[in-house]
Amino acid sequence: QVQLVESGGGAVQPGGSLRLSCRASGSGFAMSAIDWYRQSAGTQREWVASILGFNGGGTPRYSNAVLGRFIISRDIVKDAVILHMNTLKPEDTAVYYCHEPTRDYWGQGTQVIVSP
Repeated sequence: QVQLVESGGGAVQPGGSLRLSCRASGSGFAMSAIDWYRQSAGTQREWVASILGFNGGGTPRYSNAVLGRFIISRDIVKDAVILHMNTLKPEDTAVYYCHEPTRDYWGQGTQVIVSP
């Protein structure tokens, strides 16, 4: 059973940056597509970004809400998927989840708070 573990959340001021990491315990997911989602209080879970697996060329995709501010990438050495979040806004406040879509695995989430 693969478990996804997110880390790197925290509190930051508007305009700041955070780096979220998603790692798999057990079998690695170096070949897998990985998504990032987020959910803020009282709202539905929202897709943020994806990176395709190696068969898909590792192509990144972004929602309009984060395009130009967030970057999704792989850390091959650490077998992790990284979400670099820049120019953060208060509306980015949410719990961020990583997701492996082929087997529908979800992590437990990491909290991001953007506030003055």
